[in-house]
Amino acid sequence: MDVPAFADNFRSVYSRATARYAHGGATAATLLDSADTAFLVANGITAQHLFDYVEDSANYGEPSCDEAIAIEVVRRDHFLNVQKGLPSKTVLDPSSMPAKTQSIQGIAWLPRLLPKARAKLRGELPASMMYGCGGDRAFFQEHRMTGADFLALVGRNLDADAPIVAAVASSR
Repeated sequence: MDVPAFADNFRSVYSRATARYAHGGATAATLLDSADTAFLVANGITAQHLFDYVEDSANYGEPSCDEAIAIEVVRRDHFLNVQKGLPSKTVLDPSSMPAKTQSIQGIAWLPRLLPKARAKLRGELPASMMYGCGGDRAFFQEHRMTGADFLALVGRNLDADAPIVAAVASSR
């Protein structure tokens, strides 16, 4: 499936999920039907990821469906081309995350965002964490980049922090 077809299908799933969420009582486990869940799984996306987008959009007005699609296009590319469509068996341990107050070269939130973005790319985020949460969105806005742009930057530098730090530092 090419990217435009993926985006169209994701938009349809997102729309159905948004409608279900608006009726109340929806959780990640109950938000989707089996066909929508199968579509997400085939593209390296979990129901929790979609739920997080829908919930934050309903409660905070962001991220938009288009922002979610852009992030998931990057994740999907990594899933299909690097992971060869095989999900990771690893899950990031939230207790291993740097504190929200830590910084690198004076850049707040970046120490926390780096492992989170790597986990997002690999499909290793625990259900308790969202890539593109409010803290992430504030970081992206401050540094004039999108969640998808940052995720792609991390994808090009999976094992090296320095190029990422330099790119973020130059974005200010």
